[in-house]
This record gives sequence, C-alpha cells and structure tokens, in this order.
Amino acid sequence: MALQQLLTTVQYPLDLVCIFAAALSGAVLATRKDFDLFGTLVLAEAAGLGGGLFRDLVIGVKPIAFTDPGFWLAPLAATVVVYFSTPIQRSPKACDVFDAVALGVLSVTGTIKGLAFGFGPVAAMALGTATAVGGGMIANVLAREVPPVLRWDNDLYSLPALLGGGATLGLYAAGLLNVPTAVGATVLAVTVRLAAIRYGWRTPRSRLAKHSARHLSSPSPAVPAPVAYPSPSPLEESVPRPRFSPEDTVQLRLPRDVVPLRPRRQPRDPRAGWTDRVV
Repeated sequence: MALQQLLTTVQYPLDLVCIFAAALSGAVLATRKDFDLFGTLVLAEAAGLGGGLFRDLVIGVKPIAFTDPGFWLAPLAATVVVYFSTPIQRSPKACDVFDAVALGVLSVTGTIKGLAFGFGPVAAMALGTATAVGGGMIANVLAREVPPVLRWDNDLYSLPALLGGGATLGLYAAGLLNVPTAVGATVLAVTVRLAAIRYGWRTPRSRLAKHSARHLSSPSPAVPAPVAYPSPSPLEESVPRPRFSPEDTVQLRLPRDVVPLRPRRQPRDPRAGWTDRVV
C-alpha cells in the first residue's frame, strides 16, 4: 500500500485515538497535582497535541491541530472524562496505561508520516520517537516533574517507541506496510511498554550512580535506644513535693584535726529496745 493512501486511511483515526489517550494521561497527572479545571485542560491539550505539533513543525507543514476541530475536541473530551470521574483519578495505573497506548500509536504514525514526506529511515524513526515522547515531556515540564524519558526508574519508555518505529521501518522495507501490519507494530510497542511497567524492566545506569545509591542506602550504625524512665503515677503527681532554695541548705566543714566520733548504740525508746544511731 502506498504511504499517501496509508496516511489517508490510518493516520487520522489513529491520531485521534492517540491524542485522546495522551490527553487522558495529562489530565490524570493534572488532577494528581491538584490543578483546577482550566489547568487540567491545558495539561491535557499539551500532552495530546505536543508530539503532533513538533512532528508537523519539523516536517514543515501546517499543524493539523489548528485546522481540524477534532484534534482539540479530543483533549477536551478527555479532560471532562477524567475531571469528573473519581475511579480514573484513584486508579494508580491509569496514567501509565493511557500513556503507553499513546506512545505506541504515535511512534508508528510519526514514522509513517516521516517516510511519506521523504525522510530517511533513521530520521523517520527518530521523528516517530520524538512524536511519541514529545507531548508527555511538555506535560511533565508544565507539571514541574522530570520527564519519564529522562528517568531510569520509570521503566522502559523510549525503547518501546523505538521498537514501534523500527517495526514500521522493517515492514516498509519488506513491502508489507499496510493497515493490519501498522496496527500490529502499534500493539508491539504498547505491549512492550506495559510489560516493562508490569515487570519493572529498566535501562542500566552508570557505575558511579549505582555506587552512590548503594552508599546512601547502606544502614547506619545502631544507636542505643534512649532509656525510658517510668512516669509517675497519678497519686505521686497529686502529692506536692517540697522545694528548697539555696538559702535553706547548710554546709558544715570540720577542721582537719577533729576526729569524727564513732557511732555508738543508744536507746531510742526504752520500750522499743536498742537501735543504731550516729551521734
């Protein structure tokens, strides 16, 4: 199938699907950041249209988002769905699933559009990857977060987009690029992204970063726990304690030649018997 015909039959519906999915991801991020309705709409529009705007500007054509109402109505619908849907906001994986769908679709459509406008294989795949991650990066920057494509702890993010673009290039080189195979390349990219989220697949880090993280996470030496003294009982707290001032105390100093008396036994009470008393 010719690329222009493929763009006519596949590009528009897939673009609407990925714009809606990416806008859902941006709207979920906005609600988690406690944005208002207008802020949620802005973040949804940025996540949904940012990648496509970058793609069209690089190609040198008029962005279709400013000529077709469906491209800005899709983020508006996603904003309404997320803003007034409590289950979607509470779902911890909703943002990741929507973002994975948009990532896979945009990587394929961006690569197809790059090939249709005369880009080389590497440039077309790079354009598809930039289209896939561009909207999410803009939304994360607006929300004051590090974009997932730059973070090692966000599982595989750019690699699924590269796989989607690479599969599209392989199908095009083999002459097998059509609607079903393009959908298959999209499913491949989405599946790899969701599997990375499920099993925690990540890209490797540098040795220095690993050593620093291991050093910071090493356990500190044990510190003895403070001694817990028993608290006074309510009866002891109710009894007033005598308070003495320094004027009430008397200090006695004996000369060095005076020998203290030895204690002797002295009766305290004739009827009580003898007792030891120091005099």
